[in-house]
Amino acid sequence: MRNDLPPVYRPEEMERNAYNAAFYELGLRWHWDSATWAALQLRGSDCVRHYLETEQPHLLRAYDADFLVQAIERAKAEARRAAEAFGLSAHFDWSRARDCELGA
Repeated sequence: MRNDLPPVYRPEEMERNAYNAAFYELGLRWHWDSATWAALQLRGSDCVRHYLETEQPHLLRAYDADFLVQAIERAKAEARRAAEAFGLSAHFDWSRARDCELGA
């Protein structure tokens, strides 16, 4: 972890911000704050699926879990590429997005 960077530019925060950008892009009304992100990191690579199953199970009645996970991961990757294209300087506080709910 690079502690010499401002918090919003640290790799773990950029990853969380990319997920939040993906949620916003897909119209999902939640936001992962630092505490939620830290707890989800304990789940490893299946953190999105775990979050869907435990915090947003109603979505799994309408959508297949694999479909949602893949859509979120694709949108996250695109958000991450876009941020990197701008020199990682584009930061947006997704918790302030209109009608957004904090996760967890």
